[in-house]
Amino acid sequence: MVNLQEEKDLENNVSISARRYEESPFIQRHDTKNMVRGVYAGRFFAVYNGEDYLAKYWTLRRKALIFDVPEKPVEISGPDAIPFLNKVLTRKISTVKEGRGYYALACTPQGGIFMDGVLFKLGDNRFWYVQADGPFETWLMAHSDGFDVKISDPHSRVIQIQGPKSIEIMNAASEGQINENMKYYQSGYFELGGQKLYVSRSGFTNELGFEIYCDGKNTDHLRLWDHLVEAGAPFGMEFSSTRAMTIRRIEGGILGNTTDMDTTMTPYEAGLGDFVHMEKDNFIGRSALLDADKRTVLLGLTCSTATPASGSIIFDGETQVGRITAGVPSPTLGLGIGYARFFNPGEWTGRTMTLQLPDGSRHSSTIVETPFFDKEHHIVRGIDRNIP
Repeated sequence: MVNLQEEKDLENNVSISARRYEESPFIQRHDTKNMVRGVYAGRFFAVYNGEDYLAKYWTLRRKALIFDVPEKPVEISGPDAIPFLNKVLTRKISTVKEGRGYYALACTPQGGIFMDGVLFKLGDNRFWYVQADGPFETWLMAHSDGFDVKISDPHSRVIQIQGPKSIEIMNAASEGQINENMKYYQSGYFELGGQKLYVSRSGFTNELGFEIYCDGKNTDHLRLWDHLVEAGAPFGMEFSSTRAMTIRRIEGGILGNTTDMDTTMTPYEAGLGDFVHMEKDNFIGRSALLDADKRTVLLGLTCSTATPASGSIIFDGETQVGRITAGVPSPTLGLGIGYARFFNPGEWTGRTMTLQLPDGSRHSSTIVETPFFDKEHHIVRGIDRNIP
């Protein structure tokens, strides 16, 4: 399943049974007749809610937005949790510490990317892997033979509060427990409005932000939502669908599983080779990655005359050399931007190419490295506090 959220996808919709996928426990607080919903990790979420996405984008960059997101935590626990995770993930897990999130990939035996997500160690032999889109819980169960582990669904729905005011908002929501001392990708339990919840300083926007993980039936979801909204109101926080998030995540160089990368692409081709620890004795996909080409085929593309759309063709002269996986307008850059997936590795960066949109029109474009700006990640780390 590909999760595209480009302009044309907001109108290209079908009806589907509301019982087919998991409903959000927060739906009462943000449902409207204009909502367009997507499905991600088996969960409904708001792709578009009739809002002015450009206004929401600038609220994200200047203040803060609250998002009801569909990422799905999966719990892996038991005496063999660490050796099991070392087998299914490409990153070394034995050194993972409590109180910090770790980005980690899972590959197929052929070395392709099956899943990406963030791993948290909640206690001895107890982990949560916050997965992207795809049937990862089933995948884990299929590979658990011979390991003393339990794979379970903690039924945790995730809220993201993103934007430069997010630290002030979370400080107010936690009565001072969360402050500037909580660094990027740190995590832990905090009381929010009388409810103890797991919080990480992370997100899907490359803006300063936080993610809040609910505790299934133990969480009063609507009370939590109201508490967070009340804490954020003095700082200008608003609710948004994921349209503004999608624009910002592409600007920030964050890849979407099944959209920008998939089982036909190795971590090296996606530019994620740093998260492959070949020094581990064995993990799924290791043998295939031993002799894999280490060069990337996924880069950025900018265009001043059009917005790249998924499926657009990239030409070098009259030769097709790649395609667009996803594209958005960048309000900050004033350009159309997108991910360019080349058919073969090469010296593409800095080159001028021709972008052919699905309507047949052609536009001059430039191949660039990602992220498209803030290449040192100073914004998400809180080092750059300049609000545009």
